[in-house]
Amino acid sequence: MTPGFYARQLSRPGAVLAPMAGYSDAPMRRLAAEQGALWTVSEMISARGLVLGNEGPDLSIGRPYAGEKNRVVQLYGAEADILAEGSRRAHDWFGAAAIDLNMGCPVPKIKGKGGACLLLTPEVAYALLSAMREAVPVDVSAKIRLGYDRVRAVEVAQGLEAAGAALITVHGRTSVQRYTGQADWDAITQVAQAVKIPVVGSGDITDLPTLRLRQRSGVAAVMVGRGAVGNPWLFAQATGRMQTEPTDAGRAQAALRHATLNAGWYGERRGLLQMRKVLPQYFAHRPEWREALVQCSTLEEVRHGLEQLTGADLSTDRNYPASLPGPGTYSESRI
Repeated sequence: MTPGFYARQLSRPGAVLAPMAGYSDAPMRRLAAEQGALWTVSEMISARGLVLGNEGPDLSIGRPYAGEKNRVVQLYGAEADILAEGSRRAHDWFGAAAIDLNMGCPVPKIKGKGGACLLLTPEVAYALLSAMREAVPVDVSAKIRLGYDRVRAVEVAQGLEAAGAALITVHGRTSVQRYTGQADWDAITQVAQAVKIPVVGSGDITDLPTLRLRQRSGVAAVMVGRGAVGNPWLFAQATGRMQTEPTDAGRAQAALRHATLNAGWYGERRGLLQMRKVLPQYFAHRPEWREALVQCSTLEEVRHGLEQLTGADLSTDRNYPASLPGPGTYSESRI
């Protein structure tokens, strides 16, 4: 793959799937891609784990599903040589369309190892990104917050641009805010106006009206995270090809598709256990269905339960039969 991935993908309107630990796995990425996501971003991966640990090409959170395209691999770390080599391995092992540097994760356990703490020493971050850019023949980007404990996103974005970033994603909160309060989209717009490279805005996009509003905020695209869980058609709405909300029957089809992909990727038992945190999100407007949905342990139980709750006939649904080859059966292919 050649540089210019982000520019090519941004030639049309749409939204991007955010990196979310425990959510942005192969099944979720495939759903988002099918719904028209401009690109998807992997769960963040430790560059140190790739280079000095026991991780390899079979790492499940890094490995693409067969035929996967437009997938960005996100790395975190705080050492230039490690991030450079990690970027090379992410590109060579996982066929990444681009590499993204995580400068926004506020989780305390990675403090001092990268993530949002890089916002305290942006000069270090610029050197890290520059090393990554020199290591791989694809676009390198960064995902930041407005700052660590105070807003300094314009300064940081301009420094990243000078270091060679092809794109910057801005989440509209500081690190100390974590996910409290409201994302500051005015501050995101200021960043977009202050740099020449594309800026993607992130924060609190959970429904169609908010999506439409944020698409008009001056950013090149929007990134959807928690709002896409149980709601993958936000990506179709972002492209303009879907103008309404799905029916309960449509939600049931998508939920079964997700469960089928999960079972194929992880195995039925593990895949369906993981789906217990996701299935109710497809029917957030029906909280009374939650108990029935979280008790499903097999695909057949999921299918039967969804049919009982929604009245949909899913027995002959040919749009959602395929599963992803699981980690044990994956055959490596370069995209």
